[in-house]
Amino acid sequence: MDSYLHLGEPVDQDKYVVCKYRVTTDLPMEKAAEAIAAEQSTGTWTGISTLNTEIFNSLGARVVDISGDQIIVEFPAEDFSIEVGAVPQILSVIAGNLFGLGALKGVRLEDVTFPKEILDQFKGPKFGADGIRKALDRPEKPLVGTIVKPKIGLDAKNTAKYVYEAGSGGLTNSKDDETLVDQKFCPIEDRTIAVAEALDRLESEGHKMMHAINVSTRGDKIVELAEKVQEWGAREIMVDVITCGFGAVQAIAEDPSIKVPIHVHRTMHGAFTKDPLHGVAMLPLTKLVRMCGGDALHIGTLGVGKMSGSTKEDSNLTACLGSDVPYRTVMPVCSGGVYPGIVEDIVKKSGFNVQIQAGGGVAGHPGGVRAGAMAMSQAVDAVYAGIPKEEYAKDHKELATALEMWGSK
Repeated sequence: MDSYLHLGEPVDQDKYVVCKYRVTTDLPMEKAAEAIAAEQSTGTWTGISTLNTEIFNSLGARVVDISGDQIIVEFPAEDFSIEVGAVPQILSVIAGNLFGLGALKGVRLEDVTFPKEILDQFKGPKFGADGIRKALDRPEKPLVGTIVKPKIGLDAKNTAKYVYEAGSGGLTNSKDDETLVDQKFCPIEDRTIAVAEALDRLESEGHKMMHAINVSTRGDKIVELAEKVQEWGAREIMVDVITCGFGAVQAIAEDPSIKVPIHVHRTMHGAFTKDPLHGVAMLPLTKLVRMCGGDALHIGTLGVGKMSGSTKEDSNLTACLGSDVPYRTVMPVCSGGVYPGIVEDIVKKSGFNVQIQAGGGVAGHPGGVRAGAMAMSQAVDAVYAGIPKEEYAKDHKELATALEMWGSK
């Protein structure tokens, strides 16, 4: 058979799924690249009598570039399932057994680009960033939200009270945390109904707000649960995409009975995104969430703040909002150790089309949840108006207290 190496040949994004990998190995990079291409397409660890030239040439992966520790591998579109929107099979090809190859010390999927024939299998967000903004009647200013804290422990009544206080302080969004679904201390039906009543009360007072109810459950029950919480008054649904699977997001998004946005949490992603030399970067996951129909997605804090990740988070912002795919945009959610003092720095990187979300940065305010919400809202108002936060804080005591407590960086 010919080699899997096609170095110097142009990348063909119209016919191939194009993947970028970072590889750590003691082998010559050409041999390591060929091992990946073989394992993930037509080959294995040894020569096989059942592989013929026709199969190799039509379905074999192609290594088209090697630059330092980065390689680019093209997989023919025919390698992928004809089933509409089959993410499990996509991932088994582009991020499958290669991680276990003994000849490699480390390999990381950094990026992936899909041809039109695969993109067209997916519907993308049903609402997207624009739909969420329309529902909140907030066309330009950054959205500002909270996560109900503690993560678990509050009953339905006190969860609803938290949401009401946060909305009264000016927040546009709130959500369940990733570990709360349907526990005895806070049954999901009771919580959804109580929160819906709080949101209705806020709207009667002239303020629109969404709260995302977490429906992360077993695969054969998740659409049914999403339908139920919608019936109970949920204005937004939340799914933990890594623990539930991309198919869970897709099933809810494509079900015609679901008529509210899907807020996507990425809990557990750090298990394979944190190591810069091994695993899967967040960028491919962001692209898949958009393809599957997530309307909002956590992307970190763009390298800002006390719990910031890599500055490469910026690429996830582009993947949410870019126009290079045939879908509605996804609302990027900046969360994780957020507090009023870093809002200005986040928005400088994100622009105004962003949802900034604080849990402890609201609930931890000395004045309570409403004051914490006011401080976050004031920080957003300040950056939107182009006024330095320290200047704005002179006339806004809640923001001043937050800056004094947590600082500006």
